[in-house]
Amino acid sequence: MQKGVTFPRGFLAGAGKARIKGDRADREDVALIYSEVPASAAGVFTRNLVRSAPVELTEEHLRRTAGRLRAVVANSGNANACNGLSGMEAARRMAAAAAAALNLTEDRIAVASTGVVGMPFPIAKAEAGIAAAARGLSGDGGSVAARAIMTTDTFAKETAATFSCGGRVCSVGGMAKGSGMIHPDMATMLAFLTTDAPVEPSALHLALTAAVKRTFNAVTVDGDTSPNDTVLVLANGVAGGEAIGTASPGYPLFAAALEEACRDLSRQIARDGEGATCLVEVRVEGADDEEQARRIARTVARSPLVKAAVHGRDPNWGRILVAAGYAGVPFDPARAAIFIGAVPVARNGTALPFDEAAAGRELAAPEVCLRLVVGDGGGAATAWGCDLSAEYVRINADYRS
Repeated sequence: MQKGVTFPRGFLAGAGKARIKGDRADREDVALIYSEVPASAAGVFTRNLVRSAPVELTEEHLRRTAGRLRAVVANSGNANACNGLSGMEAARRMAAAAAAALNLTEDRIAVASTGVVGMPFPIAKAEAGIAAAARGLSGDGGSVAARAIMTTDTFAKETAATFSCGGRVCSVGGMAKGSGMIHPDMATMLAFLTTDAPVEPSALHLALTAAVKRTFNAVTVDGDTSPNDTVLVLANGVAGGEAIGTASPGYPLFAAALEEACRDLSRQIARDGEGATCLVEVRVEGADDEEQARRIARTVARSPLVKAAVHGRDPNWGRILVAAGYAGVPFDPARAAIFIGAVPVARNGTALPFDEAAAGRELAAPEVCLRLVVGDGGGAATAWGCDLSAEYVRINADYRS
């Protein structure tokens, strides 16, 4: 099945070579997503107190238009963060360049950037890249746009989902980047989703907020967040039918499809963690409620000792229990059970006799599942992360150079 932001009808995408960072001369580094008709829009952004100019500007545009955007322009190679007034001027010029190329007003453009923080932003290069991306807009441009926003990512991340509503098939597509500086609330992560469903802005925002809570905010690679975290969704209604509001019969169907797409992108981000050799999925069950389970799962997934044990294929289950113990959630460790893949390794908070070789094989798989049962409550949640390797240190030690 085709994937990406141009999977839903009425969306085009393209990319251009702006050469924003010197080592990117041979690849596209500016992406443009365009809805051929007016669209509803919603966004969720970083909770870091340090916020980039593109985040501030995009939030401004969403407020000004009451959730109505037509396009997204994004660059890699430079975060345009911590650049003061010149950074905001550069973000506005990016919006203006996209607006001029698409014959739109500037407030219908969302802007996003990712890359090195605190470096002067080469706006003239970005403007040239935006013009090139606009010339290359097409219904097949989703994949090149997804590649253009990559930084230390090793592969482009795209997704698609469908659902039926009122006798019509509606589509959701998306793309994301993220590899390091990844942690809940959110991360050095950009994610752009599109849908041809006719969703009202308020319903779009509610669905996106709920989906992000269970997906992007359940991903952790290294415990760091960035000034640039952005998740945006545009809904252009090209599929037809009545507008979907929060009380509409089609709302749960749309919300489920959107969450499915976000979950797929989240798992791809975790799998591509900087220096990672595997995806780690942490499942927590038996908590008092979902939020408590989520806090435990995220804490275990981000524990450097757990991540290092996974990398070393060491079934050191005590690290899992200890990490859960400092999550700030009350539970009785003497009732806890732990599984590494299909292998039970602890029950009632103490070790079980288990096959170390079998547990090691579970840890050597491309996807590792760590399951922790903390009681008999109804709360359950999942978080995603990756192992921790020496390659992570090398990548981040050399990131600016």
